[in-house]
Amino acid sequence: MRYDKTRRAVFLRRPNRFIAVVSLDGREETCHVKNTGRCRELLVEGATVILSEAAPGNRKTRFDLVAVYKEGRLINMDSQIVNGVLAEALPSLGLFDDIALLKSEAAYGRSRFDFYIEHRTGRAYIEVKGVTLERDGIVFFPDAPTERGVRHVRELADCIVEGYEAYLIFVIQMSGVRYLSAEGSLHPDFWSAVEEAEAAGVKVLAYDCSVEEDSITLRRPVSILPR
Repeated sequence: MRYDKTRRAVFLRRPNRFIAVVSLDGREETCHVKNTGRCRELLVEGATVILSEAAPGNRKTRFDLVAVYKEGRLINMDSQIVNGVLAEALPSLGLFDDIALLKSEAAYGRSRFDFYIEHRTGRAYIEVKGVTLERDGIVFFPDAPTERGVRHVRELADCIVEGYEAYLIFVIQMSGVRYLSAEGSLHPDFWSAVEEAEAAGVKVLAYDCSVEEDSITLRRPVSILPR
């Protein structure tokens, strides 16, 4: 996945979860933040951020904030791109044989899963979670309590009961991490639900990404510890 017309800027402040004020070419510019999470460890005053110029249209901001440098590591923080990153990589991951149908935002129960897939030997639902919280080369999910995330995981387990395959896939929006930690989470109930879902047959996977200022691509599997 690629971005058009990227620019470097310096983060100044975040008045609310939707916008940030940056310094671009020596002037203050208000931009849209493509991640409504807290991201307090990423968006610190003085951090170098990457902006993508938005397509012309009816919007108040010219740029989207899509990535940030943290201690020399470039982290993509665009929560809207992770599904596209996975969809782009799915044919080469070896998870499914001969994908015949790939449907986004597929309704199931009280939820909408990110993908519904029909392939040569079965049908599957996939829920995708983007990961941006990193400390000392270890990444964590979630970065805030997520009752919605817990519900998604439990309904993935329901899919197994009804004869579907089910996948929970973490897309780590950076490279070179050691592992995804199930400990130290800001919402332990989420990982309790994941353990129950795995026991029911849900496959839980994680991949890191190759991140450039103008692109992000799924890279390789990452361990989830402890298991």
